Amino acid sequence: MQKVLIIAYYWPPAGGPGVQRWLKFVSYLRDFGIEPIVFVPENPNYPIVDESLVDEIPEGIKVLKQPIFEPYGIAKIFSKKSTEKISSGIIEDEKKQNLLQQLLLFIRGNFFIPDARKFWVKPSVKYLESYIKKNNINTIITTGPPHSLHLIGLQLKQKLGVNWLADFRDPWTSIGYHEKLKLTKKASAKHKALEKQVLQEASHIITTSFKTKEEFLALTSTEISVITNGYEKQALLKKNNSAKKFTIAHIGSLLSERNPIALWQALAEIIEENNDFKKLFQLQLIGKVSGQVFQSIKKAGLKNHAINIGYVSHLKAIEFQQQAQVLLLLEIDRPETEAIIPGKLFEYLAAKRPIIAIGPKAWDVSKILAEVKMTPPFLYDEKEKIKQEILKYFNDFQQNSLEVSSEGIEKYSRKNLTKNLAEILRHYA
Repeated sequence: MQKVLIIAYYWPPAGGPGVQRWLKFVSYLRDFGIEPIVFVPENPNYPIVDESLVDEIPEGIKVLKQPIFEPYGIAKIFSKKSTEKISSGIIEDEKKQNLLQQLLLFIRGNFFIPDARKFWVKPSVKYLESYIKKNNINTIITTGPPHSLHLIGLQLKQKLGVNWLADFRDPWTSIGYHEKLKLTKKASAKHKALEKQVLQEASHIITTSFKTKEEFLALTSTEISVITNGYEKQALLKKNNSAKKFTIAHIGSLLSERNPIALWQALAEIIEENNDFKKLFQLQLIGKVSGQVFQSIKKAGLKNHAINIGYVSHLKAIEFQQQAQVLLLLEIDRPETEAIIPGKLFEYLAAKRPIIAIGPKAWDVSKILAEVKMTPPFLYDEKEKIKQEILKYFNDFQQNSLEVSSEGIEKYSRKNLTKNLAEILRHYA
């Protein structure tokens, strides 16, 4: 059986979408004749923890662990709240940042290149160099962010000549928060140089979106494959046709810039104009939510209709998805986020619930929603269109006919996506 070493940072009990991609790949690779070996930190600083995911680690999988030094622990001495926000990706607008937050961002972007896990590179290379030789492994995979892990792959390939697949769950220098790191010209150039070196020296590149592939093709001649995130087949909960509330739910982190003012205004107008909607509507927020988003919801007059549930386990999140009447998918309205396909999109499709997606003009999500014959995304300024779509769904809800087919979503099941990965790996057997 072909052996493959997977180098990851996020692994159970880490919570959030970053851990689920490779947890599921590892769960199915044996079905395709590939034995995965996983290498992860022994003492990581996870901003979100979900102990329920530990139970999903396949029995008998070898998981190697080595200590990691992370400066986030030191930074918490000065500001635990600010450090946790930066670590989890919630970065407030510059006008809302205090001096300490600005300083932490400057240090993060300019002194920890490519990220704060850079100190794990050297000891990991030393440990894995010996392990790979002793166990006759000829193929490794690194998955980022954090992109420091790709530097582990880069050095192992240079030292040992192994086949190296670099998996990019998100872009590197073009991701939305990158410019908020207050980079100097020198630091910015170093980030870009490392990105280009990784792209050019990897044996194969994997991206989760079509636009990221296009972006990388301008930097390398290395073969690039798109393997999106996906969904795990779940038993659909029995729908409650006598549900008392018309719930619109958002699952996951709501960053400051994922703040659809037009949606909040549309909902406020419907509440004002439709007494039934006023009585039945509920906005559910499941996950970490920026304070700026809360203020916008309050300003729109939706405070009494909004419930902030906070972070829940992955299994509980799936339950919320299936029981909601409509699911909300939001992305920052900027060109660099057109390549972001949120992992929850595929679970939303599997839940067979209508989706209101709001994002940038040429969003990759448009392609997937078109494939499955669902309503395309709205732009941030399309208040009237959003309003009419909500009213349509509310009318269907009142008629007990609110349902979607999610036609052809099987290609995005975790097992089918793992099959695609296995086909790539077989070329390096």
